Amino acid sequence: MKKLRSYYKLMLLVALATSGQSCKKYLDITPDNVATLDYTFRNRNETEDYLFTCYSTMQHLNDVVNNPGFVYSGEIVYPNNLNDHFFNESGFNLIRGLQLSSDPALNYWDGTNGGQAIFQALRRCNIMLENIDKPIDLSASEKQRWIAETKFLKAFYHYYLIRMYGPMLLIKENLPINASAEEVKRKRASVDESFDYVVSLLDEAIPNLPPVISNQALEFGRITKFMAMSVKAEVLATQASPLFNGNPDYANIKDHDGKALFSATFDATKWRKAADAAKAAITECEAQGLKLYTTPPTVNIGNISDKLRNVLVLQNDITEKWEQNPELIWALNYGFGYQNFCIPRLTSDAASLASSNPGTFAVPIQTAELFYTDKGVPINEDKTWDYAGRFNIQTGDDSSAPLIQTGYATAKEHFNRERRFYADIAFDGGIWFGNGKRNENEAYYVNARGPYALAGPKSLTATNITGYWPKKLANYLTVYTNLFTTENYRLPVMRLSGLYLLYAECVNEADGPSAEAYSYIDRVRARAGLEGVVDSWSKYSKNPSKPNSKEGLRQIIHQERRIELCFEAQSGWDLRRWKELQDVLSRPLQGWKVDEGTPENYYRPQTVVQPVFGIKDYLWPISTNDLIVNNNLTQNPYW
Repeated sequence: MKKLRSYYKLMLLVALATSGQSCKKYLDITPDNVATLDYTFRNRNETEDYLFTCYSTMQHLNDVVNNPGFVYSGEIVYPNNLNDHFFNESGFNLIRGLQLSSDPALNYWDGTNGGQAIFQALRRCNIMLENIDKPIDLSASEKQRWIAETKFLKAFYHYYLIRMYGPMLLIKENLPINASAEEVKRKRASVDESFDYVVSLLDEAIPNLPPVISNQALEFGRITKFMAMSVKAEVLATQASPLFNGNPDYANIKDHDGKALFSATFDATKWRKAADAAKAAITECEAQGLKLYTTPPTVNIGNISDKLRNVLVLQNDITEKWEQNPELIWALNYGFGYQNFCIPRLTSDAASLASSNPGTFAVPIQTAELFYTDKGVPINEDKTWDYAGRFNIQTGDDSSAPLIQTGYATAKEHFNRERRFYADIAFDGGIWFGNGKRNENEAYYVNARGPYALAGPKSLTATNITGYWPKKLANYLTVYTNLFTTENYRLPVMRLSGLYLLYAECVNEADGPSAEAYSYIDRVRARAGLEGVVDSWSKYSKNPSKPNSKEGLRQIIHQERRIELCFEAQSGWDLRRWKELQDVLSRPLQGWKVDEGTPENYYRPQTVVQPVFGIKDYLWPISTNDLIVNNNLTQNPYW
């Protein structure tokens, strides 16, 4: 019988090791290569190298085409079935209802189909913590800091998985090689236990993290105290949000032992904890000199009007170099590698390069309509704005210059919009400043109507299917003519403006509308050239009392976050935690008739994607193979 038990455990471990890379990525068997680990941690330099391997998975999370917050938000759509092999398209195709529990796309549980092997990263973090005492030349202060960094990474990796899968396998420590079969088959913690573990790791890490990076040449991008405090605020806000806080859809979900995996009761105190954490993070950020980015760019800038300069401030608030951007809380070191998908063709030379620089990241009309009017309220609420006639044709004139080409016919909905609209979105007849030009009178304008237009459809793989481009993601210094010369930048993970709005959200959810909540929303709006929330709604909205109720202010804050953080891989996560993604993806995503050459025919909305999204899609499925290998696992609801 003893031999049979040993044989069973051996075969189980073999099965785990060969099952879609799923074993050691989440079951964390400590390897028996002790001599190798002794060598790896034999001195300070080798140990620091291993610390950087713990960071490595996090750096890969910056690849937006594999980030659910980017590809699964409805902000950008990608043409279906292009097979252009530029990247793995499975993430963009999820809104078409193509997720499978048998072989999940963006599988971060196993590290397949575009997903990173996060459980493997957690195993490396545990190895780091288990061996940090070995190097004798490591100072006590550095040891404290490296432990704190590793605990932060453990927290963030767990948090990333919780956002996708909910109740989590908590990898508190690696299992020894002689672990029993039942020990190997871990069970999921409840969702609150999962969040609480992440917060506990952050609380342990924060006191021993540096306030700032003093040696930027060698350490830029490593974790600081204000980064960790900001992440803690977001973690607590996510735990307090409707997806995880008393969600009735999950009220009866239990594991195989009958343990409830989700809280069935809404807990309002979670919002107060999140608000306190967000305020503490803001205080620390501001103490270290962080502030909203308001400085107009000067590199390759000549004669431009204040009107354009104000737009460029907003256009540059994510593409400015991290070390020169006082608003950036945290970014990942890999550059944003998809600018050639975000820029329309502006010259005949560029049109000849369409196959390699396709400009196919397409913004639906719904995203363009999310942005406010120039009065700072939604386009369907502004009593001074012609919402019913927004698809009519209007010609650019002196009042709309230089943001819209003078004498050019375009859609009426492009006129009288807030600055962020012109900073974030390129459209037919809209300005594209930069691209090698430094003066306003030399600026390019997008010409997108029909196949003969420079930015119009050129082939199946070089067509923007909506007629809108995410200008925000393209550095104005990037040049696309006869060559594509990229001015790189790091896409933010967190910005101070986002933290301000997160704090306002938490305060409103905890206490209702207040001067405190308004003030942090208004800081962000002021940078965008808008009046405060209360004044804007009272003067211009058909619903002037909207900011006075918790429900009304909630809608305002949600829309403000979606506008301010548009295209930053944040809205997809926000809509998910708010349980609003199903509403966004329940309606057809539309674009213009991009094959038409006349404005009358071009500016007619047509459906480009009919999304498929149900309650089950709020959480990722665990691969059926993993459920077979570990029969203690329970599948996510409705999969």
